[in-house]
Amino acid sequence: MTGKHWQQDPLRSERIAAAALEVIAEYGVAGTTYRKVAAAAGVPLGAVSYYFTSMETLLTAAFTRLADETSQVFAQRIADAHSKEEAYEAVVDIIFGDVTSSSRTLLLSYELYGFASRHPAMTSVMNTWMNKSRRALARHFSPTAVVALDALIEGVTIHRSVIAIERQDVIRMVQQLAQL
Repeated sequence: MTGKHWQQDPLRSERIAAAALEVIAEYGVAGTTYRKVAAAAGVPLGAVSYYFTSMETLLTAAFTRLADETSQVFAQRIADAHSKEEAYEAVVDIIFGDVTSSSRTLLLSYELYGFASRHPAMTSVMNTWMNKSRRALARHFSPTAVVALDALIEGVTIHRSVIAIERQDVIRMVQQLAQL
């Protein structure tokens, strides 16, 4: 024996899922392949199929990662608010921030919605993501306002990707919906 031991990378599947997100952002779900993901992750092609036995499981892991990362930043920003006014600002910051409105996040969100519409298993990932967002908002807002603000965040973020919306206008929207 040479004393050389093979040691499995315990974070390999996470690296593969992260690489899959990058591939999805560049090529879309339709253009994502095991080969592209393996190259992006810097792993052998067989490693991708070892950890993810179908493209659906790989895409689900990637989109779950996106949901977890985004909802974590979202929840932290809301948790940092200690008054109603700070909560309003937090919601506006989420709408105008990099986490939700970067071109990468928007592209991935569009891909997620398209993929989820054809793969019912993704509905649970999206429900979990929405529930995390709503739980965070519920620290400061009524149940009705939570639903309205959650929809506003997503809607205005998408609209801002194609048409300018002033921050002051969004602040007024948040203040109005917060009264529900």
